[in-house]
Formats: sequence, structure tokens, C-alpha cells
Amino acid sequence: MTKITHAHGTGGQYTHDLIKNVFVRHFNNAQLNALLDSAILTAPSRQLVFTTDTHVVQPRFFPGGDIGRLAVAGTINDLAVCGACPLWLSTAFIIEEGFDLDELEKIVSSMQTTASAAGVSIVTGDTKVVNKGEADGVFITTAGIGIKLYSQPLEPARMAPGDSILISGYIGDHAAAIIKARQLFDIDLSVESDCAPLNSLTELLCSRLATIKIMRDPTRGGVATTLNEFVAGGACGIRIYEDKLPVRSAVLGLCEPLGFDPLYLANEGKLIIVVSSAESDVCLDLLRSHPLGKHAAIIGEVVAQPSGRVLLRTTIGSNRVLEMLTGEMLPRIC
Repeated sequence: MTKITHAHGTGGQYTHDLIKNVFVRHFNNAQLNALLDSAILTAPSRQLVFTTDTHVVQPRFFPGGDIGRLAVAGTINDLAVCGACPLWLSTAFIIEEGFDLDELEKIVSSMQTTASAAGVSIVTGDTKVVNKGEADGVFITTAGIGIKLYSQPLEPARMAPGDSILISGYIGDHAAAIIKARQLFDIDLSVESDCAPLNSLTELLCSRLATIKIMRDPTRGGVATTLNEFVAGGACGIRIYEDKLPVRSAVLGLCEPLGFDPLYLANEGKLIIVVSSAESDVCLDLLRSHPLGKHAAIIGEVVAQPSGRVLLRTTIGSNRVLEMLTGEMLPRIC
């Protein structure tokens, strides 16, 4: 049988075969292999961090990644930017009847490859099959648990005027790769998604820096929306500089004719970090010493006024207010 059928979602023999032959075979570990209703985990006496996310993307395979890699990396990154070491993931699949079993296996294999490279285990999960036409192929929900590494809280309220804002590399790559893969526009574009787990990078920073105020991965809504989240309702603002933003020429070439702004494009393997100005150069050096941060840059600073606002200093010297994204420049991409 090479297609998903309702029988795969009944809880009977086909369900068990699917779990054994696809999920257990790829995610193979002691906790999962017990096939209990929940994974039994042993953690040191440390503060735990927990997150969950759901992933839908078209196309499911794109330059630089696929929905499986996206699901695992996205959940790992949500833990990592909270100063945690990710340990365990769960995953749940909603699969449309008629979905190709080989394609499902490619997705599951990609998830395991991504998790293994990040030192994370997928230890429990669930599968449901719905009628043809009731889902867009496959939807994946993941949840993750990690151990808190960084002793200080990482939250916007700790930001203060003078703090430096850094980003780990080129922005907009993920969204650009999805736009290209959808073939919506006749544009010659060579760019891959930046989709990647960031935990090895954040763990390096947490081990060496004493003044991290907040970290975030700027996914949907991009850099501009993430920075607006930092200052919303707060006592300070943010200023960034257009000439310091790392953007590939290929991404700029896509944005200009289509009216997109790279600051609002989604990223899936980038880190924004706010640190005290005294540690900004050290932070930059650490970022650039890591494969995922070699194109890092200091892009701005926290300012006292205007509070609650994000300003972009343009290349011609004017100030442009960056609002939070209120819609989407293109259909959902992550």
C-alpha cells in the first residue's frame, strides 16, 4: 500500500503498521519505542521550558528545506531563544486520505535528520487521517521541552537605552525561497531557505555572555514585527540602520519589483539578540565564529524615545517608522 487511507487512522493494524514502519523506524529511541500514551522522561533538577507549534507550508519541499525540517527546527528555535537546551519533541500529524506514503516517509526522515543533528529526540506523537479534501496534504504539530540554561530572564522589559541589537545573518531568505518555489512570479532567483536549528548558537551565546536581554527568531512578520513586539507597551524604543541590515542582493532583487520589504519577510534560521553595548563586540565575534552566524551584524540600538516605536534610519538619513505587520504580503509560508 503506497497511499494513506482511512484505515491508517482507525487505530487498528494499519495504524500500528504506519507507526512501526515509518515513525518508530525513523525516530527510533527508547522513550518512543515503548509506545506508551506519554513519554516518561527524566530531567535534572532544573527549570523546564515548554513550547508548541503547528506547521503548514506550500510547497512542502522547497530550496533548503521541507515541512519536516521546518517543524523540528521551528520548535527547537522557540526553546533556544528562551535560553534553553532543547531535549525532547513530540509530533502529531493530520494526514489527508490519498497522501503519498513515500512523501510522508521523506518528511519523517527529514525530521529525524534535523532533530538528530540538533541533539534532540522525538519521543512521542499522534496520527490522524481525514477525508480527501479536508486537509492540504499534511499538517504537523510539534511540542518541545528543554532545560533552562541562562540564569537571567530573557524578556523585553530588561532592555535599556544604549543596548545593542544584533542579527545572526541575512534576512528574508526563507520567504524568498518559498516565493520562488511557488513559481508565482517569473523571476530568476537563486536563494535557499535558512531553515535550521539555532540551539548550538544560542547555547554558545548563553555560555559566554552575561548581559543578554532578549533573543528571538524573527519568523512570520520578519525582523520589523519582532522588534515591534520587543517595544510594545514598553518604556523604550528601537532604532535600526538600513545600511547595516544584511540582505542578499538576490532577495533585494525579488523585493523591489514586487513591492515586498525584506524587514517583513519570514526567516527560519536567524536570531535577533539584544545585549548591553559593553558586550556587543564580543557578541558579534561569537556569532561570526559559528557557521550559523558568520554574516552577523550589529543593526541598531535601544533608544529612550520614541518609546514603543521602531525607527529605521534610511540610507538618505531620514527616519521611517516600522509598524507591526497587520496582514501578509503573500499567502501563509510557515
